[in-house]
Amino acid sequence: MAGRRDLLQAAAASALCTALPALALLPGAAAAARPASSGSPASAPPEPTTVIYPRHLPQQDKQVDYFISLLHAALQRSGTRYALIQTQSEMVQSRALLEMASNDPGIDVFWTMTDPQREKTLLPIRVPLDRGLIGWRLCLTRAADRDRLRDIRDLQDLARLTAGQMHDWPDTAVLRANGLPVQVSTHYQGLFQMLSQGRFDYFPRSIFEVDSELASFAEQNLVIDPYLLLHYPAALYMFVRPGRPRLAADLTRGMNALVADGTFERLSRQIFGDLLQRHRIDQRRVLRLRNPLLPAQTPLDRKALWWPLPGSR
Repeated sequence: MAGRRDLLQAAAASALCTALPALALLPGAAAAARPASSGSPASAPPEPTTVIYPRHLPQQDKQVDYFISLLHAALQRSGTRYALIQTQSEMVQSRALLEMASNDPGIDVFWTMTDPQREKTLLPIRVPLDRGLIGWRLCLTRAADRDRLRDIRDLQDLARLTAGQMHDWPDTAVLRANGLPVQVSTHYQGLFQMLSQGRFDYFPRSIFEVDSELASFAEQNLVIDPYLLLHYPAALYMFVRPGRPRLAADLTRGMNALVADGTFERLSRQIFGDLLQRHRIDQRRVLRLRNPLLPAQTPLDRKALWWPLPGSR
């Protein structure tokens, strides 16, 4: 344990500096990034409390930078001095959540789509980081089949085709609950090759994931279907391991402060607004799916937390 404490102390000393570039997106970031003026040794601030999150996959850089920016901003509003530290190795979602649920001190916070089990074993911060866009799904298809979904009018039509998903994603259960066949994989990168090889027909991805993934797997000769928008109510939250209730309370208070002063909406529009225009969301056929995994505590009545679905304004 002593070696781990030494590692965390050394990382914490640099984490406040190395993580601050993500804050450039936020109002007042420059002032927050400036060091405090020097004073007497007796007035030195306490050492920051470390917060560890898992290293992400390279193709997820853009959306993860946004989540980290929100994490930073919420912690800044908490009144507690924190230092964010990234794990040395990448982690698949299932491993990260398992370690957090067992209260392993190696991971403190992670962002993922909510479901009842996750809200039971972890501490949810019930502000959807993406304003519900995790449930706005565009479909990757093979370039040779770019018009495959053109004539799909309803879920019954779509059920004649097979989707691809990871075995441990909540999306898999949602699709199946709506009568849609799903081919699963235990390897995220392998899904793109499986689609390219014709082992399934389409790969639903959230609107903020699909562009970076298409670029990262360009050699697979895939395209984004231009016709459909699959939608189900969903929330992507920060989750905190059960041994850090103070951190969960600080994040909840900080995120609600960002919502109240308009920072949350402004930042989300800055990050996601062009995506909605570029992918012609208002011109797509919307297929609505039910989400049996959505917890009853989901704050669907807080309209400021969600993007309005096309046609519902």
